[in-house]
Amino acid sequence: MTKKIAAITMARNDEFFLSRWVKYYGQELGQKNLYIILDGTDQNPPKNATDVNIIKMPHTEMSRAAGDKYRIGQVSDLATKLFKKYDIVIGCDCDEFLIVDPNTKKSLAEYLSTLKYRTTVSGLGLDIGQDMNNEKKLDPKKPMLAQRGRALLSTRYTKPVVLFRPARWGSGFHSVHNHTFHIDKNLYLLHFGAVDMDMLIQKATKRGPDWVNHLRRRGNGTINMVTKKRAHGETYIKIARTVQRIFRPIYALDKPGMFGIKWVVKIPSRFKKTGV
Repeated sequence: MTKKIAAITMARNDEFFLSRWVKYYGQELGQKNLYIILDGTDQNPPKNATDVNIIKMPHTEMSRAAGDKYRIGQVSDLATKLFKKYDIVIGCDCDEFLIVDPNTKKSLAEYLSTLKYRTTVSGLGLDIGQDMNNEKKLDPKKPMLAQRGRALLSTRYTKPVVLFRPARWGSGFHSVHNHTFHIDKNLYLLHFGAVDMDMLIQKATKRGPDWVNHLRRRGNGTINMVTKKRAHGETYIKIARTVQRIFRPIYALDKPGMFGIKWVVKIPSRFKKTGV
């Protein structure tokens, strides 16, 4: 029996990813089960969010750390309320997509409904980047995975984004307070923040010329690595999952560790079936 599942995100000035978040999670869970918190009463929901639950909150200028804590507090509070009518709640940024391996032949909702974790579970984090030597500017009319083939295996994006009961996320969904970390064998969290260099430059332009100059001079960490480093096959994905399951940094026992290893991998071609 498929359980009732909700998904939450919070965003500001991010039409590109919000519209794709709505499309993907709407197909998987139904738009009526999606909740978008818009950071600012001046914000408008994406045009395709016809049945999505929209919550507008006044925008307050804060430091990055304070803003992160404020936003995750709002999302955690909403998740707690949603457990009154939902069995499972997903929380993530709008440029993050939780997928289930197509080899399972199950939808995301069907697969999550079979899991028996007590509080939370994560997918293995794949940080998608543009290979500047071989990949063109992103075409917004086509799925992102149809245009990108490499990812950085990143503990930063192995996030416990799925809750099975009320709990409090840490900033950026990177942890769940006072609960054990689990990484499922068939779940992946795909992060697309570095999917296109031109998009990063456009964002930097809004912050000022110094940011643009820094980006052009130093590049982006993920893009640099997927461009310059050798891309490994799926065996490395399996090894990384095992390592992250077992090891934890001493300074953060509720997060996965990989001893600082940075592997670039080929994104399995079957992931394109997700439509992301």
